[in-house]
Amino acid sequence: MTTLSNQPLSPLDGRYREAVAELGEHLSEAALNRARVNVEIEWLLFLTDRRMFGTTPLTDVRKTELRRIVGEFGDADIRELAELEATTRHDVKAVEYLLRRRLDSLGIRGVSELVHFAATSEDINNIAYALCIDSALRSVWLPKFRGVIRTLRTLALENRSLPMLAHTHGQPATPTTVGKEFAVFVHRLDRLARQIDATESLAKFSGATGTYAAHLAAAPDADWPAMSRSFVESLGLAWNPLTTQIESHDWQAELYSRMSHANRVLHNLCTDIWAYISMGYITQVPVAGATGSSTMPHKVNPIRFENAEANLELSSAVLDSLVATLVTSRLQRDLTDSSAQRNIGVGFGHSVLALDNIQRGLGEIALNPQRLAQDLDANWEVLAEAIQTVIRAEITAGRSSISDPYALLKELTRGRRVGPDELAEFIGTLDIGADAKVRLSELVPSTYIGIADRLVDYLD
Repeated sequence: MTTLSNQPLSPLDGRYREAVAELGEHLSEAALNRARVNVEIEWLLFLTDRRMFGTTPLTDVRKTELRRIVGEFGDADIRELAELEATTRHDVKAVEYLLRRRLDSLGIRGVSELVHFAATSEDINNIAYALCIDSALRSVWLPKFRGVIRTLRTLALENRSLPMLAHTHGQPATPTTVGKEFAVFVHRLDRLARQIDATESLAKFSGATGTYAAHLAAAPDADWPAMSRSFVESLGLAWNPLTTQIESHDWQAELYSRMSHANRVLHNLCTDIWAYISMGYITQVPVAGATGSSTMPHKVNPIRFENAEANLELSSAVLDSLVATLVTSRLQRDLTDSSAQRNIGVGFGHSVLALDNIQRGLGEIALNPQRLAQDLDANWEVLAEAIQTVIRAEITAGRSSISDPYALLKELTRGRRVGPDELAEFIGTLDIGADAKVRLSELVPSTYIGIADRLVDYLD
């Protein structure tokens, strides 16, 4: 039998590879190792720039040569690291040995002992992860998330005045506009985008238990906390002054919680669009050559939104698990976070795949004004709210003697269809002022939208 053992286990690396491939530049194991190499090199340069332990700053040429190791990091380096790790049984130690080899080949052996100097593996790892996560967030996830928001904003603006029968509890309710309903999602998602964009990526560089003990033993007079802060901030990260061996991962938990929240709002968007498609309010534009059903040729299935739902759920499951796991570390260190963090790309990947499907899905739909108008015209009873509210105002103003207007309208409309003629006759018999009768007589379901169209202006 032919073996399939080399085939991708995850659909993110198989069927859906194209949609999420750019995340590999940031959240793959190779990207993590490249980031580790970067941190080790920058720490070495940081120390020599400050002439620690009798060193002198490396020349600009030497610095360029070292940084080129990061810029040209590729398949050969990945294979070499794998070979080293097979011996060391330690991924960060393999990175250290790789760099020592590179220093030897460049003739910079004199500073090789400053590679990984006074650092615990987590000093390197927490910074490397922070760099990888931050770049994935800002280069991939946020742009795609904002792309969906922009598309929804366009739909909100273009359809701000298109009336639509609302449904609360699945039942006909006070009409709204299509644009206002899209605007609700834009507002929710835009708020989350701002919160996520404001994420503060924290990092530490303080040794085996966060005490700078080894640093102080080697250089008692150095201000190691100030140097640690300067180093971390030089990499574009925020410094965490109080940690155990690990940076506490609270910033990651905050980020993943917000991303998971965003996933769930997007999930709500997908289920609503799915429902509007089912009701005929939204139509799907057939894609040439595509098959909706293997047996029913007429069907155009809302697969983009259904696929997005599933992937949003998977993403949130991973992200929620990371939140629960990463905020706990037994005493000063355990390795549960190490295994958990290797799945950060999975959480991002399923969300990116969902965003891709939503963006594609939004480009394959169209509003159906005729169906929207048909449903509005079939549900005149939704005007009962307006009628009983006007009666209450009239009673308060002393222009009506009607008792219990809610019960009066409930008897007329609850559980039954009421047409325009019946409502007009009912309004004509009401004991209310003439102006109120005129206002009510002019109402039709398609105009009973309040200020829904103007509410779209509240979008930033």
